[in-house]
Amino acid sequence: MTSFEQNYARHKNAVAKANGLNKTVLFDTLAALGVTLITVDFDGEGDSGQINSVVAFVNGEPFTLPPTMLTIHHSSWDSAELTTREIPLEGAIEEVCYGYLEQEHGGWVNNDGAYGEFTLNVADRKIELDFNARFSDSTNYSYTF
Repeated sequence: MTSFEQNYARHKNAVAKANGLNKTVLFDTLAALGVTLITVDFDGEGDSGQINSVVAFVNGEPFTLPPTMLTIHHSSWDSAELTTREIPLEGAIEEVCYGYLEQEHGGWVNNDGAYGEFTLNVADRKIELDFNARFSDSTNYSYTF
């Protein structure tokens, strides 16, 4: 393996490890608050992207997330070790979603980009990702007469 391939494999492992740890912390906090569902909308293209909304529900009713602080794990490209930091709950939800986007669809903002939605089902402790990749298409016709 080349040095880049080794670094990339190490980074992917670190991202997956951080995602697993962060998912546990996030679901523990959401369950304690009585939150039943979270939806997160994202969109990106042309080398930039963002999360557009984080919406929480308790039994189908909208719920305002409190500014609860969570300690989450973070991976860096140049290290297999994880670091931790404290951020507000809504920011932690975004970090988890960005982490899974990086794990499953690195480069999701490149070129035509992608859009979609995460659904966090607290009771099942599952995160579903509905991911839509955009692409340009062209058709070439060549004739000799």
